[in-house]
Amino acid sequence: MKRVLEPEVMDSIEESVAYDAMDFSEVNTAFAKEAIALCPQAQAKILDVGTGPGQIPVLICQMQPQWQVTAIDLAATMLEIAAQHVEKAGLQAQINLELVDAKKLPYSDAQFDMVISNSLIHHLPDPLPFLLELKRVVKPHGGILIRDLFRPADEATINDLVNSIGGEFNAMQIKCFRDSLYAAFTLDEVRELFSQAGLSDVKIYQNSHRHWTAERIWSQS
Repeated sequence: MKRVLEPEVMDSIEESVAYDAMDFSEVNTAFAKEAIALCPQAQAKILDVGTGPGQIPVLICQMQPQWQVTAIDLAATMLEIAAQHVEKAGLQAQINLELVDAKKLPYSDAQFDMVISNSLIHHLPDPLPFLLELKRVVKPHGGILIRDLFRPADEATINDLVNSIGGEFNAMQIKCFRDSLYAAFTLDEVRELFSQAGLSDVKIYQNSHRHWTAERIWSQS
């Protein structure tokens, strides 16, 4: 089944509010814990790419009070919501929110101990520029944790996945999920993208019936 692009930036206030209202607390907490496990340092500089409403960096900084997180997004409305979450959690000193294009990162080479990203890749028409930038700004043996949806093999599977998410989501949230499945990459496509970016030391695997993960543990050498 061919990939169907969706907008790169989810920047209408209606879409941003609808996304923020979806209950991702369980998966976000799991993601935050995995990120911490991959970067076993008391102090670290983390880049969160495509932070959306900023829920993941808030969770991470609540668990790791010595970490500094730069959380970026290209959607101004998402960052407005993220700023509210950061302020409510009292984490303004730990989390820096910036309006930045993932494909053109304004950061120095090897600036970050770890780069993380959740549910960004499927929004990018071509993720390779982002992956090349990721490789540049993370330390040579820094941690990496990328997670996203993968594109099912056929429309029937997409329909089954959409029908499985339950009645707690409204029409806009259901449409966003369906569009994201069509826009996602297959696992083979993901592996090829990471190979092209020269990130051959990153472990890529399917971690659920609809998600893939790419990870690399931080090391000193």
